Formats: sequence, C-alpha cells, structure tokens
Amino acid sequence: MKVVLEGGTKEVKTVWMEGETVKLIDQRLLPDEFKIFSAESVEEVAFAIEDMVVRGAPAIGATAAYGMAQAKMLGRKMDVAASILKDTRPTAHDLFHAVDHMERAIQEGKDPVKAADEYARDITSRCKKIGLNGDKLIKDGDKILTHCNAGALATVDFGTALAPIRAAHRSGKEVFVWVDETRPRCQGAMLTSWELLQEGVPHAIIADNAAGYYMRKGEVNLAIVGADRIAANGDVANKIGTYEKAVVAKENGIPFYVAAPASTFDFSLSDGDQIPIEERNPDEVLFVRGKRIAPKDAEARNPAFDVTPSKYITGYITEKGTLSSEKLIILSE
Repeated sequence: MKVVLEGGTKEVKTVWMEGETVKLIDQRLLPDEFKIFSAESVEEVAFAIEDMVVRGAPAIGATAAYGMAQAKMLGRKMDVAASILKDTRPTAHDLFHAVDHMERAIQEGKDPVKAADEYARDITSRCKKIGLNGDKLIKDGDKILTHCNAGALATVDFGTALAPIRAAHRSGKEVFVWVDETRPRCQGAMLTSWELLQEGVPHAIIADNAAGYYMRKGEVNLAIVGADRIAANGDVANKIGTYEKAVVAKENGIPFYVAAPASTFDFSLSDGDQIPIEERNPDEVLFVRGKRIAPKDAEARNPAFDVTPSKYITGYITEKGTLSSEKLIILSE
C-alpha cells in the first residue's frame, strides 16, 4: 500500500517476514504513529492477532501463515503452533483457512517461508481482482458508504471493500466515500480514513448512527463492506453495525455489496447462525484511549461482529466476479 512518510512515499505491506521475525504494521498506533511490530515467536504472533496489532480477516490469515512458517523454522510442534494461533480470534475464517493451508504445505515438504509468501501473494492477487471487478459497479461521481476497515491494512495489500474504490479512483473516476467511524475500536475513523488520505481519495468520517441520515437524503449511491466469515447461503459476519447498515440500505433502495476473497467463505456452515461471534473486552466500550467515558459502576457488552442475512445483500464482489448468493458455490471449486 502507498504510505506517505517523511522523505517521500513508500510501498509497504501489512505483514511480511524477515529472517525468523514476522513484521507487521502496528495498527493500534495509527493514525498517530507509523511503526513496525516485530514478532519473534508464535506466542508473539498470536498476541499480534488477538490484541489487534493486525486485524481484518485476510491479513489475519496471512499473519497466521507467517506464524506457522516461523514456528517450523524455530522447531516448534506444528499442532501446538496451530492451536495457539487458532485460539486467538474465533470469527475470521481466513485464520483457520491459512493455518490448515500451512499445515498441509509443511506436511508435503514445502519450504515454510516460501509457502507463507505464496499465501500472502495469492491474497493480494485476489484483492486486486476484487478491485477490478468492483470498479465496474462504481459510476463517476458516486458516493460510497463503507463500514470498518477493509483496505490494504486488512488484507496485506490493496483491500477488499476499499479495492474497488482504489481502482475507481486510480482510473480517474470522481468518487466520494462516507467513512463510518466504527465504534468501539474506530477502525473507520482511524484506519480507513488514514488509507484514503494516503491515496488522496475524498471522504468524510461520519458517526455510525449518521449513515441512515445520508441514505435517506439520497447522498449514498452504494455501500461496500468487507467480511470476516461468509456462510454457504451468503449470510455474512462482519464488524458490528454492518447488519443495521444493510437493512437501512435495502429500505432506501441502495445497493449493498460485500467484497471478499474465496478464503473468507466457509462452506461448512449452512447459514450465519452457525458463525461463532467473538465478544471482546467491555473496556473497549467503556474507555476511549484510556479515559473512561461511562459511569464508574456501569457495565457493557461488546460483540465484535454481527450477521447480515443474505436477503439484504445485493451481491458479493469476489476474485471470480460479482456473484449472487445462489452462485457462491463456484468459489468452492
């Protein structure tokens, strides 16, 4: 991805490997500070995933792939490393897909680092295709709503939901993005806006509960979001708040698209009710940047994701084209 640093612009991936060290952009510090996090063991890679040094399903998968490669290089037992990584975050399907992929590759005698590099390159290639396919849905002058961050930070490079927007912008289309802030971690305000600024894409951050206002006013032409896991029938688990955006979009006749690679689809689950939903520390709701914003004795709940039924989704932007829920089975081939 393009990153504007002191001294010029640099291309940086979300995650990569140097020697026996897994390197990651520390997304907890953005947009205030651009810093690289170094993970020296599978436990540190697991910490990076669980504490959201890295987040976004495809990027979590790539990080887990490098974690498996590192564990093999350091002589760790593969079943133990796989268990440590899989125990970090339950919802993102790419995590489990990547770990299983690496276990098979290592059992087949493949070089673990090369296998992890190939996995990360494959994800990037799929995201580029998602961008090109999604660009066809965007008209010059469109105003697009996003939720959470599904850009290069979430996918190694290029993005899922942001990939079509990047492609449209780079092809010369005038696009404008409404960026949901995405409480409680504010990935929209802190990460999506940061990415769009690097690319020079016009946008405005809005409170999560302002999206419906702009939809009803006719100032949203389409919505594009990412996904953490998609069931066989097309039900989508994505960042909390996605469901309500999809319902309001349908009420206002606004196309609502989900952008995701095949690795995010879990065809072992028939519908979204079977997707495990992570509930995170309630302090993420009660505190903002270390300052408590709720009364001292107040409690909170903090589901990290919700499930959007397929009936609210116009189409799925994938590396194999934009598909209806009935056509998703081709991704399993």
